[in-house]
Amino acid sequence: MTHRLDDLCFRDPCILPDQPSGLYYLCASIRTVDDRPGVGVYTSRDLAEWQGPTVVFSVSDGFWAQAGIWAPELHRYKDKYYLFLTFNTHDTWREQRDGWPPRVDRASQVLVSDSPLGPFQPFRNEPHLPREKMTLDGTLWVENGVPHMVYCREWVDIVDGTIEVVQLADDLSAIVGEPLVLFRGSDAPWIGADQKGRPSGFVTDGSYLYRTGTGHLLMVWSTFGAGGYATVVAHSQSDTVFGPWVQQSEPLFSDDGGHAMIFRRFDGQLILTLLQPNCSPDERARLFALANEGETIGIQRRVA
Repeated sequence: MTHRLDDLCFRDPCILPDQPSGLYYLCASIRTVDDRPGVGVYTSRDLAEWQGPTVVFSVSDGFWAQAGIWAPELHRYKDKYYLFLTFNTHDTWREQRDGWPPRVDRASQVLVSDSPLGPFQPFRNEPHLPREKMTLDGTLWVENGVPHMVYCREWVDIVDGTIEVVQLADDLSAIVGEPLVLFRGSDAPWIGADQKGRPSGFVTDGSYLYRTGTGHLLMVWSTFGAGGYATVVAHSQSDTVFGPWVQQSEPLFSDDGGHAMIFRRFDGQLILTLLQPNCSPDERARLFALANEGETIGIQRRVA
């Protein structure tokens, strides 16, 4: 089935441009035909018309987390493909209808496949990060040939959310060593507490790293301010993932849109994708052309 991007309703879009196949792959959380949490992948040659989805993973009986999947990210690394997923043990969206949900097990995990269209398999029946620490939104970053996971700690658990990094094994099958806190949600000087009536806290969502043409390392991440959901830019003063990280004085995007990632179109244009607006069932993937300004990035125009 063919879809236009505006036809597809999902959160936290991630697009992988895959040179070997000449296709763009867009992954999203879905419910399968038997109503299981899963991940679907759409394909496109032009970012305008999308085919799919192909179900590349679904939660099976006995899997440690039986509830919703958040924020799937698709990465190619050393000729294999990896899904970075956030798994939940409770359906927090349904629980929110009756108030803020109770504390749940939530954790980041990596799955592997030989193909971007799966099937993807977990390395083991447990997450990469401790489930009781409520981690989410893991992403891949390779520093000097060594793979790492950059991820968020949930503000619901620790009030002042964090973004952290931990080394991964060379095949991404497990973490190595102890995590390092890179910064806290409250470090962005312009933000305030979530304005939606929830307990006060500082949200950290959806980190994604990008190195500019001059070698400067940036991170886009999301939080809440007075205007709603926003995409923020942080700068590494060492130009390594280990920072220290300094927050840009103004958000990159503040019009109720976030959980952004960056990729380069096949013609070389740098693209930012994010979800907007941050309300169900209206959320859509939005694409913006980016200008690489050497030390930072800036939005030029919307392209989809």
